[in-house]
Amino acid sequence: MAKLEIHQFPCRQDNYGVLVHDPESGRTAAVDAPELKPIEAALAETGWRLTDIFCTHHHGDHTEAIAPLKAEYGCTVYGPDSDIPELDTPLRDGDSFDFGGHEVRVLETPGHTLDHIAYVIPDQKLAFAGDTLFALGCGRVFEGTMDQMWSSLSKLAALPPDTAVYCGHEYTEANARFALTVEPGNEALQRRAEDISQRRSRGEPTLPTTIGLELETSPFLRVKSPEIRERLGLPNATDAEVFAEVRRRKDTF
Repeated sequence: MAKLEIHQFPCRQDNYGVLVHDPESGRTAAVDAPELKPIEAALAETGWRLTDIFCTHHHGDHTEAIAPLKAEYGCTVYGPDSDIPELDTPLRDGDSFDFGGHEVRVLETPGHTLDHIAYVIPDQKLAFAGDTLFALGCGRVFEGTMDQMWSSLSKLAALPPDTAVYCGHEYTEANARFALTVEPGNEALQRRAEDISQRRSRGEPTLPTTIGLELETSPFLRVKSPEIRERLGLPNATDAEVFAEVRRRKDTF
């Protein structure tokens, strides 16, 4: 079975679009549909024809281009069982479907929105996390609760460490500045922050990340860290309570 090909590209102000292509079947999926013209340009650049859209949640910066893309290509729209008008295949936690002979598994990851889902392709060690997990960060908790978001992050953190994670936004440099205020003694984080700064100075993306790298460096996942707990004044708190305090501090950073 052929390896899936991935094409990531910037769009809007700080979003990423992602195309996933199976060279054997010819199927091509867009992960979310943030903006029409950059997606069409990416399809033209790769020579791929869009057959599917994997939508992670209902926010406009992830759904804006679904309707025109579906009208142009007749693609099948997968997404959370919510209020996305163009949806063909509603998905719930534990569902799976075939994409060019590869199993795509669905994880419900509420918190940022109540309808958020992530897509995992185990045989390719790929995860598309939308706005739940970012490099060194996580989405703001708009519709769900802090406990829901922590549960969602825990699902993603349990994936194999070498799983490549594609996220919805390029927020990594700002996330690194915040992370260093929460766990400044983390040497792996210090090294990563320097690498991120150099990449962004060259205009390079910081994504994809990996689950293992996030477990090493992200304060949103490193809730058991003694340094983080000490700095937050929460030595005996639950993991969910530590996460919630990290998220609240990031909200006002």
